Formats: sequence, C-alpha cells, structure tokens
Amino acid sequence: MRSARPRSTVAVVGAGAAGALVAVQLCEAAARRRTPLDLVLIDPAAEAGRGTAYASEVAEHRLNVPVGGMSCYPDDPGHFLRWLCRHGESAVTATDFASRYRFGSYLADTLGRAIITAHGTVSVRRLRARATRCADTAEGRLELRLADGGTVTADTVVLATGPAAGTSGWATDELRGSDRFIARPWAPGALDAVGAHDDVLLVGTGLTAVDLALVLDRPGRTVHALSRSGLLPQPHAVAPLPPVPPPPGLAALPLHHLRTELRRHLAASMRDHGDWRPALDGLRPGIVALWQGLTDEERAEFLDRDATRWNVHRHRMAPTTAESIARARAARRLRIHAGRIASAAPREDGRLAVALADGRELTVAWVVDCTGPGLRMDASGDPLWGGLLADGLAAPGPLGIGVATDAGRLRDTDGRSERPLFTLGSPRRGELWETTAIPEIRAQAKDIAEAVLAPLTRTPQTTRRRPTDQFGLPLSTHAAAAASFRSGLARVVTVRAKAAEAFARATELDPGFALGHAALALLGDECGADVDVHRELADAQRSAAERGDERERSFVDVVTRRVRAHDGNGGEDGDRALVDHLDRFPGDAFALSIAVPTIAFSGVGDLDGTLAQRLVERTAPAYDGHWFHTSLLAFLRQEQGRIDEAGALARVALAAEPASGHAVHALAHVHYESGEHRAGRDWLDGWIGGQGRGAVHRAHFSWHVALHELALDDAEAVRRRWFAQLAPRQVNGVRALVDSGSLLWRARMSRNWTGPVPVGGVLDAVARDLVERPATAFTALHSAVALTAAGDLPALRRLRTHAAGADAVQREVIAPLCRALEAVLEEQWTTAVEGLRGLLPTLRRVGGSAAQREVVEETLLYALMEAGHSDAARHLLEQRLDRRASPLDRRRLTDLPG
Repeated sequence: MRSARPRSTVAVVGAGAAGALVAVQLCEAAARRRTPLDLVLIDPAAEAGRGTAYASEVAEHRLNVPVGGMSCYPDDPGHFLRWLCRHGESAVTATDFASRYRFGSYLADTLGRAIITAHGTVSVRRLRARATRCADTAEGRLELRLADGGTVTADTVVLATGPAAGTSGWATDELRGSDRFIARPWAPGALDAVGAHDDVLLVGTGLTAVDLALVLDRPGRTVHALSRSGLLPQPHAVAPLPPVPPPPGLAALPLHHLRTELRRHLAASMRDHGDWRPALDGLRPGIVALWQGLTDEERAEFLDRDATRWNVHRHRMAPTTAESIARARAARRLRIHAGRIASAAPREDGRLAVALADGRELTVAWVVDCTGPGLRMDASGDPLWGGLLADGLAAPGPLGIGVATDAGRLRDTDGRSERPLFTLGSPRRGELWETTAIPEIRAQAKDIAEAVLAPLTRTPQTTRRRPTDQFGLPLSTHAAAAASFRSGLARVVTVRAKAAEAFARATELDPGFALGHAALALLGDECGADVDVHRELADAQRSAAERGDERERSFVDVVTRRVRAHDGNGGEDGDRALVDHLDRFPGDAFALSIAVPTIAFSGVGDLDGTLAQRLVERTAPAYDGHWFHTSLLAFLRQEQGRIDEAGALARVALAAEPASGHAVHALAHVHYESGEHRAGRDWLDGWIGGQGRGAVHRAHFSWHVALHELALDDAEAVRRRWFAQLAPRQVNGVRALVDSGSLLWRARMSRNWTGPVPVGGVLDAVARDLVERPATAFTALHSAVALTAAGDLPALRRLRTHAAGADAVQREVIAPLCRALEAVLEEQWTTAVEGLRGLLPTLRRVGGSAAQREVVEETLLYALMEAGHSDAARHLLEQRLDRRASPLDRRRLTDLPG
C-alpha cells in the first residue's frame, strides 16, 4: 500500500498584491501537479489582495500602469482586461487606466478562484495577524511568531511584506514631534482631522503626493507640494506608441557612457516619433541588466544624480490623473515648490510656519510625508525584518538597499541561500532596482512558486498505465478526468451538445490536464463556447509543459497557433502545425475534427480545398473504417462533387452511429447538391425531431431544411421555419450569424421574404465583438452578410477595418468582401459585381461548406440582376441549374427580361 504523500506547509507573510500573486501561483501550480500543500496567509488586513496600494476607494486613484500591463499572470497579459469586461466594463481597452480599488477587487477575485481551483490539493488558512519574528527550528523548518502570541511552523516562508516604511528622516525633530505632522498618510483615519479649509503641505512630489493631492483638492483649500526638484511625474501618453528597443550593449557600459547612449536613444525617439516615452518603455526588459552592470560606486552616483529624473519619467501618471492635477494647478489650489524644509514652528492659531532653506515661508495647517517608502529594511521599524537582519538570517542588499537574495531566496550574512526563505518585490530593489510594479512582481511570484514546488513534485511514473481516449490514445490524467474528457470528445465527434461542459468537468477534476484546457480554448475560439479562451490556453500551455506527453504538447501547440492566428497575432503557420501533428498522430480524432471544415470547425484553409481531403485519406489506416472517419470522408466526397459516393458513405456511418452529426450533415449536402429538395427536407426534418434532438448545431440542420424550402421557392415554409427554429429566441451566438442571418439575406435577395427582414434581432443575439471583431474568417463572412442584411454600413466598414488587421484570410478575402457588400448597400452595382466575382475563386480559404459560401454567389446574382446585367445573370443561373435542380433558380431565370 502506497503511503500518503507528506504535505508541505508554505507560509506567505503579507497578503497584499505580492502575497496574493504568490498564493495564486502556488495554488494553481500545485493543483496542476497534484502536489499536496498547506498554505498559510498571514496579514492583519481585512481582505487579501489589496494591501495599502489597492485599498483606496477614491475613484480618482488610478493605476499608474495601463490595464494591459496589470494581469496577474506573466503568460496571460490580457487576463485583467478580460476580467474587467466580464465585470461590467465592456468598453475598457488595454491602454486604459483602471481604478486602484478595482484592481484590488481583481486580485482578491483571482486569488479566490485559485483557491477554489486547488481545493482538495491545497488547504488555505488565513491568519489576520502580524508576523514579528522568524527563526530556525531544530527540525530544519522555520517558525514565525505572531503579534497575537501565536506561532506558525512552516517548511517554506515567503516574505511578501511590500515596501519598507519611510523614516521621515528629512523632517526636523520639532516637526516630527508635532501633532500637525502626518507621517503615515495611508493609515486608516490619517486625514480625518484635516479641516475643510485647512491648507496642507505635502513633502514629496512623486506619485504618493499626486494621490494625496487628488484626495485633498477642494475649493477653499490650498495644497502645497514640496520636493528638492519640484518635479511632478510625467503623464502617460493618451495614445501610447509601441516601445522602441534600445541599442545593444548598454549593460556593459560604465555609467557616464550609459547616460550618453540613453540620451541619444531618447533623442532618436523624439526625432522619429515625437515622443520620448517609447524609448524609455523599450528599456524596461533590460533595466535589471543595466542596474546590475553598474558598480556600487556608479549605483550610488545614479541615486544621487539621476534617480529623481529617472523616477519622474519612468513612473508616470495616468492621463486623467494628469488632467486633474493640471486643473488644480491652474486654479492655484495646488502649488508646486522646489526646495527643502529648514524649520517648522507652531503659530498661535495652531497652524505651522514652515520655513524653506531659501528663505520662503509657507503657513499650513498640516504637513504630510509623501516621500514614499524607504530603501533600507533595517531602518523600516518592522520587527520581522529587523530580527532577520539582526539574527543573520538576512543580509542587506547592495548599498544597504533591501536585502540580498539568490533569485528571491534570502542570503544570510555568510552569503549562503540554503534556507527555504524567499522574498519578492520591494525588498529586492537593491539588486534589481525596478522591482515594485506588477509586471515584475508577477514574474517573481511565478519563479518562487516553481522554486517551492519543484522539490515537492513527484516525477511521473512512466511505467504506470495511463487512461486512454476512445480511439486508444493515452491521456496524461487520472481515470475520472479521462472519463469526462472521453464524454466531451464523443460529443465533439458526433456533433452533440455539452462538449464544453464535459471538458470543463475534466479540468475541474484535474486542473493540470492539458488536453482538457486546450479543448475548452478551442471550443471557445471556434465554436463560441462561453469560456475564457486565453485563460484556458495559458493553462493548457502550463499543464502541457509540466505533465504533457509529446502528442499532448503538439496538440496544445496546434490550438495555440490557431487562436493566435484568429487574434491576428501571427500564427499563419497554424495549418502547417496541424498537418504536421496529424502526420505524427493520425489517430488523434480531435485534431482531425479541427482539420476538416465541416459543421463544427473552420478546418484548414488552403486555396483549392484539397488539403483536408488529403488529410482524411492519409489518416484512414488509423481508423480502420470507424464511423467517425467515414462520416468525415462522406462530407469531403460531396465537397469534391462525388455525390453518389458521399451518400453511400454517409449511410454506412449512420448505420453504425445514428447520432453522427457529421454523417447527417454530409447526407444533407448530398440531398441539396443532388437537387433532391423534397426528399432531403422530409428526411432531415424527421432526424431533427428524433436523433437530432441533442445535436449541438441543431439550428444548422434546420438551416439545411430551410435551404431546401428556399430552393423549392416556398416562401411561407421558409418564414415558418425561421420563426420556429431559427429566430433569436431559438438560436444565439455564432450560429445566429451563420444560420439565421444568412438565411434572411438569401430569402430577401430571392424575394422569398416580404417586408423588412428581422435581422436586427439576430445581431442583438450576438456579442458585438463577435460581429465586428470576429476571430475567424468563417465567422467574419457571416458577420458581413448579416450586417448587409441589416443595412448597417458603418458597422460593415468597422468589420472591414478589423479584417484588414487580422489574419491573412481575413485580410485577403473578408476585407475585399466587405468592400463589395458596401457597394451593394450603396447600390453601386457595377463595383459590387466586380468585387464579388473576383472573390469566388478564393472563398474556399474561408472554410465551411460550399453551400454556406454560396451566399456570396447568391449576392453576386442579386447584384447582376439589380445592375440590369441580364445576360451575365442568365449565364450564372444556367450554370447553377446545371449543378442542381432548383425551382427558385428556374423562376428567376424565367423572370429575366429578354
């Protein structure tokens, strides 16, 4: 009998942003690796995640980093943006600046979700207490003593205590002893005694002073802000430009040469872009290397000569904050001074007379220390850090700033880093300099979690038999999660509903199951499933790297490339990766489903449509006549025009699995392309009411029935079908665009719909982003059709703009299609005809079936008839009638003049 794995205890001291980020990484990584863990969060604050920085409820207190840079995850930069969109801020963009309180809510929510995800693997305790001491135990562990008298013994301790407290060393003894001096402005109630008309002096003109100025600004009060430089932080650009990388080799330069090169870099950015910010932002990835390349003497010189101007330009204000500060200054309610305090004496009226070194005098009711955090941990007054330094468990960092570490693990006074004692963020400032912002802290949190868990993670037993999917491929998970995955895969290959729910259950049972996360990302990206695509994708990548086998890593790579291609972030080699994957793993049914452009996925996008056909034919030996493969082959045969063979294959597959949506789909196309509209309508109608009741794309099968009714020129039947099975109350999301919207446009063009078409309800049933910023060319085509049916020319132009910046197929097919459809709406028929005719040979690249893409040909026919090009319209109709019988086309041919 195998003994239970021992549980390691990790104590995180501090549950502000740094502590929350460490806890998130520990919970999620431990859950993925199935590493049992006891996590203890120690902090006196009421709520985890906020700390001092994100506890302010003042709406004007904005983040100093745009939303796009504030994700909890270094490998998922859009996470915070998507969180805001899901929580009522759908108009927010990556360049906006959220409120600090909102970010604190995000941290708390992300931590809560991580704890829930890890439930059963990680136990979490929250102690509302302050740690005052840390010492070794005889057993080689660490003991934390708490201010309330309690103790916590842990195998690992992470000190996420945030910045050291300032010392107010600049203040005179008389000022420090005054009850009119506020040394800790963020302490609860610190500003409560400030009267409505009390003038205030803020000492410091950095970001802390800016925040306090916003809080204190009101008519009837003057706020003074004083620093030696008198410089306020610069504002962020309203429309930021991309970072400009610096020239190579800067880290090897001495300080005086580095200054010269940086000035040149900034000047070049000003010359080329009219802004210095891109140059400074381009330095960020290499700032640590620049700092560590300096000698201690050069660092001291930097602090003395350069640090102020560096901070003013590097740590900037949000644009709205800068506007508020500018208004207060213009109204003379905020006055900025350069200088230092020489003395501060009480006046008879209770106010303070503050004399500056240059002889000026300010009379204020209050003086507030806004000089920010201290640099030295031994001067912070924190008994925890003071004890660690005094006991030799920690040592000061370079120039006495922060503490010395080995990649976050504390060095003792002997220079050793053997204890499981870690820190991150501000305490590492001496060795990193830039280490106090979320982008740096989140990366350090991830590294600490890896360092903590690596020794605890069990090496997978390669000899242990793994569960398999229904096609015999092994799965890197346990039996229960594998069963849920098999259920999801069965629903994918039969095109039945609730596949996403089954995959979600698999990842709940095993958060480290890469294929489960990849499947969810794929269904969200291509099928509109209600999942956070990029979050699932990031989880899939982490899990595949930690536990996946070669096939699983390859599959995750395929999904990653497809999602990135749809995002317009490169990845046009996604099809190549999918083909390579199937060459190595031909029995991967999920991958084969993705490759074939049927009812479920957009497929591989080649110019002539033969790639998917070759893939299905090459993979045939791996399936030995299995009904799933036969179903796909049936669909492809009808696309090749081999209608009789396609029908025979579809019937073979349905005999083995009557619920096979792919086979039903293939047979629906066979009936349509054969012109067997009455037989096809009746057979498919019967299947929808029977085996098809659980089909995930039931609306699409209804669309096929309606297509038969449209071909039969039965306007009343089309109308009844649409309202019964395709109206928005029955269909939403991408299917509303693909099926409901396209049918309305076809019905209108063929005069099978009298009066206004109700396409507005269709568009209302679809998320606006899906309509105007679709991820795939296939969806984009149907968005364009629906917007044309609605007559929404501005939205159609916005879609064209999106397509022009998206993947290659959207750029080269969808953008020109939008231009042609704009011409339709503007009744520029000759332009429309030229544009639509030129697109017909390229439409296969969009994916989907010939019957779906035929809407473009239908629109061309409509444009020809409206333009009065009767001969061209007659020629096109005769070609269509040669392909298949159609009472509708026969009537349109008869109606042509001449």
